[in-house]
Amino acid sequence: MTDQFDDRRARRNVWVLVAAQAILGAQMPMIFTIGGLAGQSLASNVCLATLPISLIVLGSMLSATPVSAIMQKFGRRAGFFLGAFGGAVGGAVGAYGLYLGSFPVFLAGSFLTGLYMSAQGFYRFAAADTASDAFRPKAISYVMAGGLVSAVIGPQLVKATSQAFVVPFLGTYIAVIAVNVIGGFLFFLIDIPKPVAPSAGAPRGRSRWELITTPRIAVAVICAMVSYALMNLVMTSTPLAVVGCGFTEGNAADVVSFHVLAMFAPSFFTGHLIARFGVERIVALGLLILASAGMVALNGVQLENFFVALVLLGLGWNFGFIGATTMLAGAHEPQERGRMQGLNDLLVFGGVTVASLASGGLMNCSGGSAIEGWTAVNMAMIPLLCLAGGALVWLMLQPREQNV
Repeated sequence: MTDQFDDRRARRNVWVLVAAQAILGAQMPMIFTIGGLAGQSLASNVCLATLPISLIVLGSMLSATPVSAIMQKFGRRAGFFLGAFGGAVGGAVGAYGLYLGSFPVFLAGSFLTGLYMSAQGFYRFAAADTASDAFRPKAISYVMAGGLVSAVIGPQLVKATSQAFVVPFLGTYIAVIAVNVIGGFLFFLIDIPKPVAPSAGAPRGRSRWELITTPRIAVAVICAMVSYALMNLVMTSTPLAVVGCGFTEGNAADVVSFHVLAMFAPSFFTGHLIARFGVERIVALGLLILASAGMVALNGVQLENFFVALVLLGLGWNFGFIGATTMLAGAHEPQERGRMQGLNDLLVFGGVTVASLASGGLMNCSGGSAIEGWTAVNMAMIPLLCLAGGALVWLMLQPREQNV
């Protein structure tokens, strides 16, 4: 086994990335819990309540390609430091916007936070960089499992900080700054070699068009995009729905906490399931669980419905997204890594941006009550699930040699 795929190095990197996912990743459940509520308090039109979250995802989408290019040229460490810097600056600008009571400034902070979200998306790919073929799906799933800790830390920090100052939620955004500053030091420990610059005569690999029109890659991107978009569509509206149905902000934080736990808890065995049953079956299972989450949500707005629906939403995202990531990681060559991974996250977070924008409109502007809005959000899952399910079935029916 070559040094490039020495699993001793890979395991070290996995532990660093697990810690980063746990500490730095805590800011995402924090912001997703209060972003819509803060937006609702600042926006002149309640239909724009989830616009702060949409701008985070938009910032992530727009920065995916340049962050990937930076990592390809300067290494993973440089890109991860850049992400932590973006998260800290975004938290500072968001805090300033809350202090001023300015929705545009708050939105600017949200957009900058997208730089962190983009960099975090590459943790899973970084886990695969130094891993053998056998260890790769486990490495990806272990890194995603670091989100278990963030699922506990994030919502608890929200409870402790959201009303710590006269200005609601200001303390939470100050805590976001601290999370990025402290967590950024972890990347001094990462040990992933910089990609070797190709020589003049070295193969350049496929173009972006050739990559995205490869059947296996296309289906992997579609399934990742749908899994993430549906998770974001429903999760973004959840705090608004929970509070709108008469429950408290603390209840909303608890629902989000259980959801994020469900997103990452299966990661301890998702890689093993992929290795045993095949990646296509695990992605299919993820899509079925996402569908069941919508069914539970449509069945009522009692607090237990929110908890069960959001737990299922997290489980479905885990199987669908990690499965699609594993499928993609095995479908391109090392020299195509920066090109393909940047394109993948551009498309995935483009879909998530549309979903988060739609979430606020569906929740607040598609009916006269929170119940009607919540129903519209969950009904919107149907066409996207049909798209991903149809694409996956088509791939599984194709001869293996035509899929690559």
